[in-house]
Amino acid sequence: MSTCRAIIRTSFSFVESKFYFLPSKSFLSLSLRPQKPGPISPYSVSTRQYGSVQAAISLENGNNLIDYENDTPSKDNVEKLLTNPDDVTQFMKMERRCMVNDGVKSMESSSNKRWFPYLDRYKCGDVYLSSSEVVEALSPYLMEGRKERFVNVVKNRSYSVCLVVEGLSDFGNVSATFRSADALGVQSVHVVSCDGSKRYRENRHVSMGAEKWLDIELWDAPQECFNVLRSRGYRIATTHVGMNAISVYDMDWSCPTAIVVGNENRGVSDEALSLSDLRCSIPMKGMVDSFNVSVAAGILMHHAVCDRATRLGCNGDLTSEEKQILLAEFSLRHSKSAISIVHEYAKRKETTHMPKL
Repeated sequence: MSTCRAIIRTSFSFVESKFYFLPSKSFLSLSLRPQKPGPISPYSVSTRQYGSVQAAISLENGNNLIDYENDTPSKDNVEKLLTNPDDVTQFMKMERRCMVNDGVKSMESSSNKRWFPYLDRYKCGDVYLSSSEVVEALSPYLMEGRKERFVNVVKNRSYSVCLVVEGLSDFGNVSATFRSADALGVQSVHVVSCDGSKRYRENRHVSMGAEKWLDIELWDAPQECFNVLRSRGYRIATTHVGMNAISVYDMDWSCPTAIVVGNENRGVSDEALSLSDLRCSIPMKGMVDSFNVSVAAGILMHHAVCDRATRLGCNGDLTSEEKQILLAEFSLRHSKSAISIVHEYAKRKETTHMPKL
């Protein structure tokens, strides 16, 4: 028995030393149990309750600490987003271009310019910061690996292809399309809710937090959504199984295109079909005549990205200025602490430029 106790005691000592006595501050500290009261040692961090090891990862820079928010969504995160438009809007930090309510004209975009939704400014009270100032304010608080990840993701982002999901009745499918869009570099996703209740069945949430990094816009009807998309220069391509549908493999995806996928059972609505510019389909070689909607969306976006890479050399097509703005947007989204840090930076800026009496 004493031998067993010794083995158990040794095992827990090993775990404790593995996570608390790291050889250098440059490593990430993981805390798996509450710490005892007292001063914090240089090799440990304050503890919080997390549902996974990923959520416990913090980044350390000198005496400053920013916690990465868990990229895995909470139980009701996706449902809350899609049933509360204000929550979707709050995800977007940099100021956005204004659109006329009817969606026919843009106040700040011209028809001959490719659509990009953000302006190069972030409002902090009465002070405006540029994207470069936002990045400068947050850069000292981000690990190099995180900054490199942001740069690589932004490099491959594009607004030239966007996804529209219309009338889906299952949050699981909505979440899966979000995850595919993020993985393939499709930054803009639109959700059209056609039922009166605008509610979805509960799901297992498979988006893996992708909704945090996308620009999601909610609409009540296809016409409202399509009018705005056309004003931004998109052609509307609805998925449809029929004789008049063209193969997705015969389309030129270098043109700005909004891909529309429909309800799990009924498909795209008649209204959306009548308002679309073209109808497309994925050629089927088996006995069934359709894919699951989230699978179809993933195939469509993947082919669009590959076709654009073949024709244009790459899918990502943002200008240097647009990349900088989106980089600032991602930096602001990654943690609630980021907002506080940027606001403090803005206060210092305002004080510095205050005229002397």
